[in-house]
Amino acid sequence: MIKTQRQKHSSAFKTKVAIEALQERESISELCSKYGIHPNMISRWKKEFIDRAPELFDKPGQEKKGDVDMEKFYAKIVKASPN
Repeated sequence: MIKTQRQKHSSAFKTKVAIEALQERESISELCSKYGIHPNMISRWKKEFIDRAPELFDKPGQEKKGDVDMEKFYAKIVKASPN
């Protein structure tokens, strides 16, 4: 049995493939043939790209509204808890 080494793709390559998948100019199978990648990988990269896209617009050092709300919530719990 011959072991094949797993390929490691750069983040630039993953981004390129994810964007092409989102554009839907080619089917997932066509992209798989074009790049020699399993369809699950393309789907995973596409999902991760979509999920992490909002982070691109976050400004460094700026707190997210959800983070501030959670801090207030935790502060209320601490105040309300018996010592």
